[in-house]
Amino acid sequence: MSPHKSKTAWIAGGIIVFVMGFFLVNLRIQSKSDDFTKEKVERIVPVEVASVQRGTLSFYRTFSGTIDPRAQFAVAPKVSGRIQRLLVDVSDPVVRGQIVVQMENAEFEQEVIEAEARLAVAEANRDEAVSHFVIAKRQLDRAKALNDRGIASESSYDSAQAQFLTGQSAVKVAEANLKREDALLRAARIRLGYTQVKADWQQGDNERTVAERFVDEGNTVAANTPILSIVEIDPVIAVIQVTEKDYPLIRLGQQAKVQADGFPDKVFIGTVSRISPIFRESSRQAKMELQVANPEHFLKPGMFSRCTLELDRAEKAISVPEMAITKRNNQIGVFRVAEDSTSVEWVEVRQGFKSGDQIQLIGSELSGRVVTIGQQFIKEGSKIRIVAESATVQGGAGLQ
Repeated sequence: MSPHKSKTAWIAGGIIVFVMGFFLVNLRIQSKSDDFTKEKVERIVPVEVASVQRGTLSFYRTFSGTIDPRAQFAVAPKVSGRIQRLLVDVSDPVVRGQIVVQMENAEFEQEVIEAEARLAVAEANRDEAVSHFVIAKRQLDRAKALNDRGIASESSYDSAQAQFLTGQSAVKVAEANLKREDALLRAARIRLGYTQVKADWQQGDNERTVAERFVDEGNTVAANTPILSIVEIDPVIAVIQVTEKDYPLIRLGQQAKVQADGFPDKVFIGTVSRISPIFRESSRQAKMELQVANPEHFLKPGMFSRCTLELDRAEKAISVPEMAITKRNNQIGVFRVAEDSTSVEWVEVRQGFKSGDQIQLIGSELSGRVVTIGQQFIKEGSKIRIVAESATVQGGAGLQ
């Protein structure tokens, strides 16, 4: 073979090899592309679903607060002096009018004795004045009778009348002195009574509790110095702060569940008893009080409390699990499972309040099942495979 023919054969062979290689590569690329398209079209997303619920939903809000006594006052003496004896101590029960402090009273007893003596003198002076008055009246009557008969002179009658008037005035002065000394004796006895300090109050139950003691026996205190703090702890008051958003949803007489960290397993029932008519500018919150029955005295003033109130309720409400709510293109909605359970459709919804793990849907008639896990991998019309169906707990309907 000639060199020219050999070169031509090599070129032809190279062209044939290149064309065959290009064809094989293109065939392989086309095959992979078809496989990818087929896989993309037939891709099935595993998801979890839950049923749409219809029933009563309750919206609860828990507020942090503090336990306060229903009533509290300080026991203080009305007179100064030395404390001789404290008759009660912290946590002791006291009844209305009970003597809780005895102060030294020797000086006050002496004042009473002196006042009694002065009263006795005033009584004797009054009796003496009355006796003189009686004699003066007899003399006036005798002088008048003699004067009428013309036996006695006018001067004798005038003298007897003057003595009568003097005696009458002396009786009035003596009686006034007697009243004054009697009043002084009463005042001295009242001051003596002040040395027995009582725990007295006007309203509420007849029994309360000693919360604090501020002094010890032997201390000298001035008048009106607090000695003991007395509180009423059945019932107690749970004080909470409420925002403007929740304020219109709370009403007088509304019930609440009250819990304290000291007794985590106990639930106390409270009732809204007072609602402040103003908001504090610093916090934009209003103060509210709940009266809580505390017969066993578990709740103590100063404790931290959690008060749960039902702020709203919806009858025959449509709701879905919170996990079902998703966002697509700035829209809020859910993926509803088709009746054949193989695909989904996008349904836009409007949210209401949250009850437990359920979200109320406003103005919706949604039914069936919705996707709760796997939404990020699906869109309108996506094929799905249900791998689990979540159990749904309906929101409570009231306080338990």
